[in-house]
Amino acid sequence: MNGPDDGDAVLLVAYQCGPGLGSVSQLGWNWFTGLAARRPVCLVTHVRNRAAIEAAADRPAGARVIYIDTEWFAGPLYRLSKRLFPRSEHAVFMVSQLDWFVFDAVALRTLRRERAAGAPWRLLHLVTPVTVSAPTRLHRLGLPVVRGPLNCGLPVPPGFEALMRDDAMGLSRLRVLPRLVEALFGALRHSAAVLVATAATRAALPPAVRPRSVRLLENAVDPERFAPGAPIAPPDSAPGAGQPLRVSFVGRLVPVKALPLLLQALARLQQEGVRVTLDVVGAGPMDRPWRAEAAALGLVDCVVWHGTLPAAGVAEAVRRSHVFCLPSVRESGGAVLLEAMACARPVIGMDFGGPAEVVDDAVGWKVAMPDEATAVDGIAQALRDVVQRPADAAERGRRARQRVLDQHTWTSRIGTAETIYAQVLNAESGARRPGHSAPRSAALRG
Repeated sequence: MNGPDDGDAVLLVAYQCGPGLGSVSQLGWNWFTGLAARRPVCLVTHVRNRAAIEAAADRPAGARVIYIDTEWFAGPLYRLSKRLFPRSEHAVFMVSQLDWFVFDAVALRTLRRERAAGAPWRLLHLVTPVTVSAPTRLHRLGLPVVRGPLNCGLPVPPGFEALMRDDAMGLSRLRVLPRLVEALFGALRHSAAVLVATAATRAALPPAVRPRSVRLLENAVDPERFAPGAPIAPPDSAPGAGQPLRVSFVGRLVPVKALPLLLQALARLQQEGVRVTLDVVGAGPMDRPWRAEAAALGLVDCVVWHGTLPAAGVAEAVRRSHVFCLPSVRESGGAVLLEAMACARPVIGMDFGGPAEVVDDAVGWKVAMPDEATAVDGIAQALRDVVQRPADAAERGRRARQRVLDQHTWTSRIGTAETIYAQVLNAESGARRPGHSAPRSAALRG
C-alpha cells in the first residue's frame, strides 16, 4: 500500500466530480487527483462532468475514467427542479438527487461487466454524494467498500425556522424515502468503513453502522493556492483615520448562508463610528435582495459584490481582509473557513454544524445562535475584537494557518485515507484465511 505500483487499485466512485463545478464536485476532484498521485485509480463519474475533467490541466496522467450517462433522465429533472424552486438551490439539489438512483443502477451494471473482464480493483471508495440519503448497491460488486466522508444529518437550527422555509428545507423530509431504500439494500451495513465529517453525521447513521464510522473532515486545502500573502495593516478604530475594518465573505448567495446577519453587524459598527468594508464573493438567487438590504442598512458604498471568482480570486479577496466571516446558519462543512485559515486570517463562524467543529478561540470566534438577534450581537462583538485588539486577531490568523498545515492539507487527508484502506484490506485478507471470521471493520475499532 505504499505507492502506485503495488497493485492495490482503487475504484473511486464520485457522482459529482470536476474542477470548477461547485464545492461537492471540487471535493470529488481533489480526492481523485490526490489518490491518483499515490496509486492506480479508476474514476467512475457522471458524463456531465466529462468536459471539465478532460479540459483540466491537472488531470492525472494514465488514470482511467468511466463515464456513466444518465443525462436522458438527469437533464430534464434538473430543468424541472429549477423551474419549481428558482430561489432554493437546496430544493433543486434534493429533487435532482433522484438521478442518483438511476446512476447507481447503470454504474452497477457497467462495473459488473468490467469485473467479469478482469478489472484489477481491490477496494471501492464512494466519495460523492456526501449524504446518507444516497443509498447504493455497489457493494454487490464484491469489493470492500469505504463510504464518505459523509457530511449530512444537520437538523433545522432552532430560532431560524422561517429562514429554512425560505430555502424550501421542508423537502428534507423526503430523505425518509432514500433511508427506506438504504434499509432495504443495506449499503451502509455492507461498508467496511464509513467516514463521517461531523458528530451530526455519525448520529444520522443506523446504530449498527456507527461502530464502523471514522471521523474525517471531507474537505482540505491546498496551502500553496491559499497562502497568506503580504501582511495587511491593522484597522484603525478612529473615525476617518487609518485603515477601515476589512471583512470577507465567500459562499453561495442562498438563504441559509444568512449574509444579512453579517450586514446588520457591520451596520452596527458603522453607527459606532468604525469604517467598514466587505468583499462578497459568490452568486445566487439572493444576490438582488441582499444588495437591497445592504443599501437599506447604509452599506451601499461599503460592500463590493464580486460574483463568482476562481480560486485565485477567492484567495486574493480573503487576503485583502482582516477577518473572514461565514454567518451561515446551517453549514454542514465549511471548506471556505479552512481556506481563509490557510490564508492566515482569523475566522468567524456559527456555533452549529461544521463550523462549530472547525472554529475555536485559538483561530477565531464561534458565535452562539439561539436566535437572529443573538447571532448579530455575537458577530458584531467579534468584529469589535478585531478592531480593538488587532495584534490578537493577527495571532489567531497565524495559528489558523498552522492548524491547516498540521491537519487540513490534501496531503494529510489522502494519507489518512491510505491508512484506512490498508486497515480495510488487511481485515479483508484476514477474514478470507481459513478459520478466520473477523468482520471487515475489525481493524477500525477504537
